[in-house]
Amino acid sequence: MGISRDSRHKRSHTGAKRAHYRKKRKFELGRQSANTKLGPKRIHEVRVRGGNKKFRAMRLEAGTYSWGSESISRSTRIVSVVYNASNNELVRTNTLVKGAIVQIDATPFRQWYENRYAKTLGKKKRQGNEEEKDADKPRSKHLLAKIAARQSSVDPALDKQFASGRLYAIITSRPGQSGRCDGYILEGKELEFYHRKIHSKK
Repeated sequence: MGISRDSRHKRSHTGAKRAHYRKKRKFELGRQSANTKLGPKRIHEVRVRGGNKKFRAMRLEAGTYSWGSESISRSTRIVSVVYNASNNELVRTNTLVKGAIVQIDATPFRQWYENRYAKTLGKKKRQGNEEEKDADKPRSKHLLAKIAARQSSVDPALDKQFASGRLYAIITSRPGQSGRCDGYILEGKELEFYHRKIHSKK
C-alpha cells in the first residue's frame, strides 16, 4: 500500500463511516520523508505534479543564515542539531528539518563584524596581543570617520556564543522540498527561550 493523503478513509465529523466509491488517485499520493542528515551535500531531484521539480536533500553540511539585527546573510557550515520541539530522536540522529535548532560556525559573521566596526567579538577567545595588533592597523582618516559613525552593540548572550565559535540558529527552509538548509541566528527573547529548552533537555 502506497502513502495516501486522502481524507475519504476518515470518518465524518459526526462519526459516520464514509462510503467507498473509488480507489486511490495519483493526485492523493504522498511520498516518504527525506530525513535530511548532516553530511556531504547530496540532493535528489524529484519530478512532481505538473512536471515541476522538488529537490530532496538527503545530506547537507552548509546553508545561508541571516543575522537579523545587522541585516546581513552569510553562507556557513552547520555543526550539529541541538533541539527539535517535535522529537528528540531527530536531535540524536542530526536530522535537518524546518524549525530545528542548529549550531552553526560563527567565523563568517565574526569576520564581517570585526571588519565593519573594528571591534572584536568573543573577547575571551581572542588574546590581548591580537586585539592590540588589530587596533594598530593603519587606517585612513576617512575610514576612521566612517567606523566612528557606525554604531553597534551585540547582545551579551550572543557575544558569549561568538567566544565559543558557534551560534544557535533556526532552520526556516524545508530541506526535503527545496534542497536548502537556510535560516536565521537566534537573538533576544527567542534565544533565551530556546536556551532554556536546550538546557532543560540535558
